[in-house]
Amino acid sequence: MMTMNLEGLEMIAVLVVVVVFVKVLEQFGLLADGYDDSVEDELELSAVRHRPEGLEQLEAQTRFSRKELQILYRGFKNECPSGVVNEETFKDIYAQFFPQGDASTYAHFLFNAFDTDHNGSVSFEDFVMGLSILLRGTIQEKLNWAFNLYDINKDGYITKEEMLDIMKAIYDMMGKCTYPVLREETPRQHVEVFFQKMDKNKDGVVTIDEFIDCCQNDENIMRSMHLFENVL
Repeated sequence: MMTMNLEGLEMIAVLVVVVVFVKVLEQFGLLADGYDDSVEDELELSAVRHRPEGLEQLEAQTRFSRKELQILYRGFKNECPSGVVNEETFKDIYAQFFPQGDASTYAHFLFNAFDTDHNGSVSFEDFVMGLSILLRGTIQEKLNWAFNLYDINKDGYITKEEMLDIMKAIYDMMGKCTYPVLREETPRQHVEVFFQKMDKNKDGVVTIDEFIDCCQNDENIMRSMHLFENVL
């Protein structure tokens, strides 16, 4: 069981659960070693339904080296031969790591955060761009990504209801596996406290500036920003 208090839940709510994310990377074969340069040929010649952008363009758009992109693509293609990941696949992966909980809603929100063009699938480009931010991005970039996760309807604001939806999803996924067990009302109580702290002008919504300012002044959240470093 995992010991967790409200501060721990807050850290997890701002970023993806790092342990689970590492497991997802392992699931895609992205932490394995031993790939050779033939991967480049596969990247350029493989007959997949969705062809990724050229290596040079992705190297320019991300913080990954050419070799790292080759390794990432090999793992992605092995798991997703079609070249894209749909939401059900995303849910299946998360369900493997939370068999005692319900990870489907959280996986849905996370999938939408990666599906930046909102076409119902995550391409290799979508995946690697998000991964680059989470693993190698600046604090500002990571917080922008986290804000996008919370901003469920993508209107540029976070409402209390949206924050509660994310918190409930996290609780459903892992709350019953914590010690002490989180009470059912815990997510709502936490949201009340956290939202009031973020909503500086008390207008009922949290802007990107309010979100970033609050997070940057929270020691626990700033510490969580470094959890993904050196994963890959």
